[in-house]
Amino acid sequence: MEKAMFAGGCFWCMVTPFEELPGILGIESGYAGGKSENPTYEEVKTGTTGHYEVVQISFDATLFPYEKLLELYWPQIDPTDADGQFQDRGTQYRTAIFYYNDEQLNAAIESRDQLAASGRFAEPIVTEILPAPIFYRAEEYHQDYHKKNPKHYKEDREQSGRDGFIDKHW
Repeated sequence: MEKAMFAGGCFWCMVTPFEELPGILGIESGYAGGKSENPTYEEVKTGTTGHYEVVQISFDATLFPYEKLLELYWPQIDPTDADGQFQDRGTQYRTAIFYYNDEQLNAAIESRDQLAASGRFAEPIVTEILPAPIFYRAEEYHQDYHKKNPKHYKEDREQSGRDGFIDKHW
């Protein structure tokens, strides 16, 4: 089993693209990259902790290679926005690929460079590629939020602008 970690704005919206695929063993919403230990949602949402909202994915690389995770990741985000994602603004909603080993680092750099060279976006790609920090699991009510609160999740996603961006650019 390997792990991957991605920041893509609101972590609620970053779970569904990866779930229920062969080789994906688990997805947890959480926080990473900040200065405080064991942060809470109330702290992180202020934007003062330095933490990103992230998803940590456990996967079997023989069934679902890391490169396929990257292929799923990029179309979920606006990789040109350094100040958040869609309606969610602030440092906690920045995008990043956190790598656990040199193979993930190299794959992430290659995928970013391919996207930049594709001409898909006029603005530069600002999604950072960083060493994986400590992952702090978010509160239980954030786990599988789309299943626990489908009506609110759907409304929030529709209002966010994420799906319109995805339709336009991907």
